Amino acid sequence: MFVDEIKIKVIAGNGGDGCTSFRREKFVPMGGPDGGNGGKGADIIFTVDKGLKTLVDLRYMKTVKGDKGVNGKGSNKYGSNAQDVIIKVPLGTTIKDLDTNLILADLVKEDDRVIVAHGGRGGRGNKAFATHDNPAPKFSEKGEPGEIRLLQVELKMLADVGLVGFPSVGKSTLLSQISSSKPKIAAYHFTTLSPNLGVVKLQDHRSFVMADLPGLIEGASEGVGLGEKFLKHAMRTKILCHILDMSGMEGRNPIEDYKIIRNEISKYDAKLSKKKEIVVANKMDLEGAEENLAKFKKEYPNLNVFAISAMNNEGINDLLIAIADLLDASEEDELYTSEDMESHMIYKFVSEQPYTITRENDVWVIRGEKIEKLFNMTKFNEDEAVLRFARKLKGMGVEDALEKLGAKRGDEVQILDYIFEFKE
Repeated sequence: MFVDEIKIKVIAGNGGDGCTSFRREKFVPMGGPDGGNGGKGADIIFTVDKGLKTLVDLRYMKTVKGDKGVNGKGSNKYGSNAQDVIIKVPLGTTIKDLDTNLILADLVKEDDRVIVAHGGRGGRGNKAFATHDNPAPKFSEKGEPGEIRLLQVELKMLADVGLVGFPSVGKSTLLSQISSSKPKIAAYHFTTLSPNLGVVKLQDHRSFVMADLPGLIEGASEGVGLGEKFLKHAMRTKILCHILDMSGMEGRNPIEDYKIIRNEISKYDAKLSKKKEIVVANKMDLEGAEENLAKFKKEYPNLNVFAISAMNNEGINDLLIAIADLLDASEEDELYTSEDMESHMIYKFVSEQPYTITRENDVWVIRGEKIEKLFNMTKFNEDEAVLRFARKLKGMGVEDALEKLGAKRGDEVQILDYIFEFKE
């Protein structure tokens, strides 16, 4: 089954918790804290597997979750890191964050891999908090939560040449004649239900990859038929090879067919419409083809049209040489600009206050990544940890900000799903 687009939720592993522990050995007075740190949570990693041609293995993976790091222990024993989760995908896979609409990675090389969700760091044990002023801290940290992301994983196949055109114009027949690809061929529309790839080798030792894309029809760019679903695979190609049924069988008009397909390509993506193009007049062995070709050249005098009969293997050698020459003169196009990528840094003014406070249903709600992270890593069953959390909030100006907004003793304050009582 050919699957080229899926949505998946990835949850990296939480860090292991730090340990609160003290040395208690005979004849060792004042042993001191010896709680170890927790291990790192599992990363979620996408990596290329050359043997894969589809995303079918991910079709039923609605959620992928990494393991938590191992908790720290006493006697300064650190928890081990969790094993990373590796997800294998085909060459040409694009990964996009659906919350930001930014591209995390475009995997187009055999050794490409990307961490799409980072595991949380391990919480620190109480030994890590020992200072001159507090040599025996009675608290430790919980592990940092792992990243959670909703992703769109999309396969855009890697090919040098994309065959486009209406159904049953001979794209699959041509590909079968010039490569070892064996696409399904029959005398009915939409025989091809998924893209087929073939490697074409010329006598002069040049070679290129050609993709037979399922038939386009009018309205394809708006989701009609199969064309819109597979036009994305043409985005990576260097050139488009536009196949026309010049015989006009089934009552079709090659001139109108060319206009319709060009219009659908333009509506789908302006960048795709600007790709270099070779026009191929197929089925020249049938009655009426010569007359229709003359009319087509009169309508489009500036187009270089190659007349072939894919069925009879006529005129194909000249076509392949022309395609190879055009590929040699073509440069690699970047599918995405730097602004599309998450790694592209956009510098904006950042408020000095890394949190917001709002009044919702008589509750003061505090939001902010730094505060929420601090909250998640605090062990509220340890008194010193609670005091440290309060000191941190006060140092960040949360208490003063609440007072300025009118918060009074006894008011409810919410962080994430937890509600506290405000005490001045």
